[in-house]
Amino acid sequence: MLHSSYTAPNSMVIAHSGGGAFSSRGLAGNASHLLHEAQNQPTQDSGEGFYRLGTSSHYNAHALLDFHIYFVYKLLKPPFYLQIESDVTMLVPVFTLKLNHKINPHMVTVGKYDGMHPCLTAATQAGKVFIHNPHTRGQRLSSSRITQSTQDSDISLLNINQAVSCLASGVFNPSHAHHSLLVGTQTDLLAYDVHNNSDVFYREVADGANAIVLGQLGGISPPLAIIGGNCALQGFDHEGNDLFWTVTGDNVRSLCLCDFTGDGNNELLVGSEDYDIRVFKEDEMMAEMTETETVTSLCHMHGSRFGYALANGTVGVYDRTARYWRIKSKNQAMSIHAFDLNSDGVCELITGWSNGKIDARSDRTGEVIFKDNFTSSVAGVVEGDYRMDGQIQLICTSVEGEVRGYLPASKEMKGNLMDASVEQDLIRELSNRKQNLLLELRNYQENSKAGTGSKKKEKEGQMGVIPANTQLQTALSVNVGSENQKPSVDLTISTSNDTIIRAVLIFAEGIFEGESHVVHPSAQKLSGCIRVPIIPPKDVPVDLHIKAFVGGKSSTQFHVFELTRQLPRFSMYALCTQGSAPKPRGKATFSINDRLQRVVMWLNQSFLLPEDIEVPDVCFTSLRGAGQLCIKIEQSGEITVSTDDMDLAGDVIQSLSSFLAIEDLSVDADFPDYFEEVRNTLVQVDEYHSVHQRLTAEMADHSNLIRNMLVQAEDARLMGDMKTMKKRYIELFDLNRDLINGYKIRSNNHAELLNCLRAVNQAIQRAGRLRVGKPKNQVITACRDAIKNNNVNALFKIMRAGIQSC
Repeated sequence: MLHSSYTAPNSMVIAHSGGGAFSSRGLAGNASHLLHEAQNQPTQDSGEGFYRLGTSSHYNAHALLDFHIYFVYKLLKPPFYLQIESDVTMLVPVFTLKLNHKINPHMVTVGKYDGMHPCLTAATQAGKVFIHNPHTRGQRLSSSRITQSTQDSDISLLNINQAVSCLASGVFNPSHAHHSLLVGTQTDLLAYDVHNNSDVFYREVADGANAIVLGQLGGISPPLAIIGGNCALQGFDHEGNDLFWTVTGDNVRSLCLCDFTGDGNNELLVGSEDYDIRVFKEDEMMAEMTETETVTSLCHMHGSRFGYALANGTVGVYDRTARYWRIKSKNQAMSIHAFDLNSDGVCELITGWSNGKIDARSDRTGEVIFKDNFTSSVAGVVEGDYRMDGQIQLICTSVEGEVRGYLPASKEMKGNLMDASVEQDLIRELSNRKQNLLLELRNYQENSKAGTGSKKKEKEGQMGVIPANTQLQTALSVNVGSENQKPSVDLTISTSNDTIIRAVLIFAEGIFEGESHVVHPSAQKLSGCIRVPIIPPKDVPVDLHIKAFVGGKSSTQFHVFELTRQLPRFSMYALCTQGSAPKPRGKATFSINDRLQRVVMWLNQSFLLPEDIEVPDVCFTSLRGAGQLCIKIEQSGEITVSTDDMDLAGDVIQSLSSFLAIEDLSVDADFPDYFEEVRNTLVQVDEYHSVHQRLTAEMADHSNLIRNMLVQAEDARLMGDMKTMKKRYIELFDLNRDLINGYKIRSNNHAELLNCLRAVNQAIQRAGRLRVGKPKNQVITACRDAIKNNNVNALFKIMRAGIQSC
């Protein structure tokens, strides 16, 4: 059991007219604390769906007072709540367009398809992409794919005949200055030359295309169209050659290119449905950041800094692996883009929301410097010189087809889009301080009055006066559960004397819904100890930010204790004795050149153990029902990780390698049950491919029959042979019904095929995660080659022993 304690600092009392109060820490020296809190916790609502911490973009010490007042308001409902909002400038759009086409969210781009004129391009419904080009009116585009819109003469429609899933544009062929248009669907990737009305290439992509990015990756010389699909990443050059391929942990939802390492070459940032942001240096994964929801958008800002958006309404900014800030909204972020709107030389994060709101936030603090509103959800945010006047505009589009363009701030407003001047900002800051100091003074006066008279001790108890040596103690322990209780990690919070805990607030990413949890016992159950069960859904280390309100049994005012505890990565595993459960059949074996004590140190830091262990031979039971995990370490440095969960084995190896700073690690692995599942999946893939080919052939035959029957029916009509015509149309009706049924079968077959291909890609990813560094990349590449060559035996040899088995 892990213990920690915290001693009450000098504190002040915040009074309220509702009959009680909570205490807050002294204001001095809390700026760094607030900055840390702002970086790691979503801030709370200010009325428009955004959550803010404090009242100043600089997170000064007085913001802590407002933060505690907020929780007093939430718990005791006092009749006051301090909140000071900054006004932001409403820039006027320099142009507005009303396009008569609905726009699919996340699928908007601007391309110079003739090398000169920027054209707004977006995916619309019914499998079409529209291209808005007001610069060359009178030049009609017409081909088998492109048709002119009947609703708007400036719009051409590109017929894809499939639901579009992603869209991008840019310079694809280095020898040409004009842009190419890239359109991804769940089965294909089309690279299209809009200016010449011709296909650059058309490729089938078995894993689908959920996201796409075009640009230079690492040391690969030509620009690549990189698509992310069903647990896989694939990159094509302008000739359609497959130059890049690797696997990732889950379905890809967002991509962007960024010089993450600062070496002058772009790395690939991948956001996926398993809540992770992964960074790939070509095909090598070099960093991984875990978030709290599906990563729906990524955008490069400058240098190694990038913005991100999650499916739960969170947006924020990272600089490499360090998160600068994040905010959370009740609305969903539909699009993010980096643009220097206030002309200070640094890009702001522009976000378009599902409620139609557009806002620009500082990349350093997350402070809103600009906002505007559409009448419908935002579809996309891009940039381009759409007026052809040499100035880049920020272009925002809505799902209803409304387009607005904004110019950056003028020289007079450079770096400051706020309505108020610097002097007004200073006045606002001093006003905040004045209000806080007056409130503090009033509280001291009330406490001084309450502390005089015959009932001084009773009043002291009501005022929340507690012994100076009061400590807040915390302990983490594993609870294996019972019939009436789920297994969990128990967080026990207690005081060191007879004081009671009135309420506990816990902030933690990815554990609680809304990322926060409040325990507020009833008056009859108040005590000096509170137990909070925690069930982490994933094996990741989590910081628990704890705030406890402590006072006497008759107190109406309470002191606020604050501390942070870290939940170890493998906290959901209980130490057990060997032989208490069936021994796992799967195992991974490897050797290290490090001291045994270092491995024991890693065990003590990564697991919740009753006491520090010294024997490097331990066995754990998974509280999630995944069986046993056994770790055996020989004196020679050979380590065996035994478990039937291949993901868990990979997590253990990656965690240990990171702790020991191992750069390259080869592993011998054998997971017979899982490998048999993969073998069966590969057999199913072959069967689904065969069915797909047969159904495609049948559909082609039916198409020929339909053509012949239509000709015969039309001939019979012209000849007045109504009987034959009726017979042919009845046959056509039956054939059409067969085609519809065949399509349903083909669609179901394709869905099952995608599930199987996803399982195969995940198997390759898991085999790679059992290794570190170069052996990992070699295993992934060799596994893919084995699958392309349909060499199943070689595939399993590689997954077991790595590249040296070939």
